[in-house]
Amino acid sequence: MIIAPSILSLDYTRFNEQVEILNNSVEWIHFDVMDGHFVPNLTFGPDILKAYRRSSDLFMDVHLMVTDPDFFADVFMKAGADQITFHYEAVEEEKIPALIEKIHANGCKCGISIKPKTEVSVLEPYLDQVDLVLVMSVEPGFGGQSFIEHSYDKIRELADLRKEKDLAYKIEVDGGVNSANAGKLVSCGTDVLVAGSFVFKGDMEANIRSLKEAE
Repeated sequence: MIIAPSILSLDYTRFNEQVEILNNSVEWIHFDVMDGHFVPNLTFGPDILKAYRRSSDLFMDVHLMVTDPDFFADVFMKAGADQITFHYEAVEEEKIPALIEKIHANGCKCGISIKPKTEVSVLEPYLDQVDLVLVMSVEPGFGGQSFIEHSYDKIRELADLRKEKDLAYKIEVDGGVNSANAGKLVSCGTDVLVAGSFVFKGDMEANIRSLKEAE
């Protein structure tokens, strides 16, 4: 299991302290990039990622919640992303394979994400091309939302497809993740847990440890 704290919830008055805790506690850092169009919020540009790259050797996991992921993929790959995940809903279907290929050609891993109301079945043509599938377990756009329960069914479906087709993509879940549901998420097939509010509020080290120890 990989813990990928979302820096959407990081306290920037404690940047150095909190990044140091992440460097010593987790494997990935998750960047929620929002453009104010695809979702009703605006977050980080590439300079933020560059700052983290100077402060950390962790895997930089970039989640593009934008209307033009083709453009922003280039921007964030140049800034130092290790993985670019784009939304199925943001790209015309016939253009998805080319975007995946471009991301891989730049030496980056590629993920594809779906919103809560999008069915897993739409991803089947691309599952043999991507490194990761991100299940949004809240409506994308804001932190602190409650976990949507039918996300478990999507995770199980993706895990079954992975086994059935002998594929190797990771399953990532983002939204409402905490120590109370982490164990069930992992048992359903999740490999990567994205957690923002839960990690950064209170004792970060204890919060991260509780995710890793969840059953």
